[in-house]
Amino acid sequence: MASLSSAGIGSGLSVESIISSLMSIEKQPVTKLQSQQTGFQSKISALGTLKSGLSTLQTAAKALTPAIGQSATAAFSAYKANLADSTIGTVTAGNTAVAGTYSVEVTALATNQRLALGKTYAAGDPVLDFGSDSTRTLTVTKNGTPVDITLESGQNTLAGVRDAINKAEAGVSATIVTDTGGKQNLLLTATTGGTAAAVSLSGTATFIDPGAPGSPIAASSAFTQTQAATDAAVKIQGVSIATKGNTITDAVDGITLQLTKTGSTSLTVTRDNSELKTKVESFISAYNALNSSVKSLGAYNASTKTGAVLNGDASLRTIQSQVRGAVTNTPASLNTNAVKTLADMGVSFQTDGTLKLDSTKFDKAVSSNFTAVATALGAYGDAMKTTTTNLLGTGGVIASRTDGLNSSIKNLDKRIEALNTRLTMIEKTYRAQFTALDTTMTSMSTTSSYLTQQLSILSNMASN
Repeated sequence: MASLSSAGIGSGLSVESIISSLMSIEKQPVTKLQSQQTGFQSKISALGTLKSGLSTLQTAAKALTPAIGQSATAAFSAYKANLADSTIGTVTAGNTAVAGTYSVEVTALATNQRLALGKTYAAGDPVLDFGSDSTRTLTVTKNGTPVDITLESGQNTLAGVRDAINKAEAGVSATIVTDTGGKQNLLLTATTGGTAAAVSLSGTATFIDPGAPGSPIAASSAFTQTQAATDAAVKIQGVSIATKGNTITDAVDGITLQLTKTGSTSLTVTRDNSELKTKVESFISAYNALNSSVKSLGAYNASTKTGAVLNGDASLRTIQSQVRGAVTNTPASLNTNAVKTLADMGVSFQTDGTLKLDSTKFDKAVSSNFTAVATALGAYGDAMKTTTTNLLGTGGVIASRTDGLNSSIKNLDKRIEALNTRLTMIEKTYRAQFTALDTTMTSMSTTSSYLTQQLSILSNMASN
């Protein structure tokens, strides 16, 4: 009997189709497990969305939480200041400033110290006596701090000395002036005004005396002071202020003045609540964004009878409950505070569960009792920071639920792997069985054809 080259050829059975259909039924448990894995992965992704929202809210809450040992008033206090005559100078205010109005009288600005080299030189002439050295040092000392400037013998000109001084940024700037006869001189100017910015010169550098080349002049005596440094003369509220240059930092608490002109004006310092308000708005925005995610991920469509990926999930309910509790439960530290709830300062819930800021009410509350509002915001900020930190922690609901889902996915992987191994054996068994059937049917078909042929021959013989 001739052998078959492919199952089903001889018998006419669609063996491959039959086996494929049977295996698709056998694989249904695997498909179901894979579908469960997809569902778990979707939940993990949804938890990632919640984690991101919680992290954003945590950051916003931290911005409303004073540092350890810091009062809420100190943490959130901010001020702005301005001069009635802005041409007299500029002013900035720190968080230690005190609101008020102050008279300012500037009778003199600080002057910059100026020095001039005692000798003049033709352009390109050597100006330093290096002796056998390749370098010499010019030392500039300011406020007792020396800066050594290296002068190279290969750049022994006034231009070379100027460039080395300017590159060092040692508290003076250097420039060359040329007289009507073409002779050059080197001028040094302190970079800031005031006696504290005055410098002295020293070092190993010696300047050539064109009139007596053999008698070089030491750096300490080579320059002549053409203008002495002086400090500004300022009165605030009629009190003479000790100044160092044109920048005044310690005359009024938290205020820095940079003087640019003499004259009289008034300085006004007021509380600036815009930064605190921005922090509150960021907190509200973060809360509302998380609230939106919670609603979306836990939604249920009654018409289609389908729930969102985390519908009915206990972790979602835990997050929703704890986060909402952080803004609705009054912190115990506020029992004696004039402002106890977020609503007292203009932050209230809307019908859709979101928070909204009433700017007018907030501004009024801050203006009337800043300390109470700051204290309340600090307490709620701390409560939300603690809540979000716990939820996001390694033992928190997000991590625990994610770990559980990942564990379930791994267990399903093992079950799928075992089922696939079993399916391989089942398919092998099916293939063997149907191959045997195919062979048997082919043999029977051949026998049937033979018998039919023999009967036909016998019939013909009988007829003859």
